[in-house]
Amino acid sequence: MAAIALGVWLGAREAARKGFDKDDIYNGALTVIIAGLVGARIFHVIDHWPDEYAADPIRALYIWEGGLAIWGGVIGGLIAATVLAWRRKWRLPILLDALAPGLVLGQAVGRIACLITGDAMGKPTTGPLGFAYVSPNALVPQLGVYYTPYPLFEIVMNLVIFAILWRLRKRDLPDGALALIYLVLYSAGRFIISIWSSYLVVAFGLNQAQIVSVLGFAVALPLLIVLFLRQRNTPRVALQP
Repeated sequence: MAAIALGVWLGAREAARKGFDKDDIYNGALTVIIAGLVGARIFHVIDHWPDEYAADPIRALYIWEGGLAIWGGVIGGLIAATVLAWRRKWRLPILLDALAPGLVLGQAVGRIACLITGDAMGKPTTGPLGFAYVSPNALVPQLGVYYTPYPLFEIVMNLVIFAILWRLRKRDLPDGALALIYLVLYSAGRFIISIWSSYLVVAFGLNQAQIVSVLGFAVALPLLIVLFLRQRNTPRVALQP
């Protein structure tokens, strides 16, 4: 809840700076949040269908047991934001630029919950950095075993991405570039740190997070290059949202 509140507040603040009505952003936030949560749940259920839900599909509705995939949340929220921008005649690239810093900061805060509960921890480790849980309410596979603190890696990564986006947000970038920079950095970073995750391998020796990261990177990087090439070759004209 803190992650969502912080992301919405910062997103509305940046959107207002770019010319949007802050109240309109707050009014549309609920739709984006719900779509993000639905997408996050769907991706989690797909990822864990063979080992958790195939035998008892009704458990896919048991959201109180945990289970949200960040990539699903990003994609679900993006779809909702696209529809919202189309219906309200907003310029989607500018809207996504405004939302990107708040999104990645919210992701960092949200991962703190994973550290508290033991959810989404990495593989067992004997190295110098490991978290062990003793509470019977912890979500780790086995109590007392040291696990690689995968959520901690993502918290650090997301904070670094946020710092980069925050410094770039007032630069003379093409519309949509900031959102694409987020997608490039997050995709690359998530692919790398997922090496230490305990996610199931889906295909080609990669887990779901890595496969989506490859697709995200493959889409975002060429688009980002095209935007900068166009900006270099064409004088930029300021447009209203």
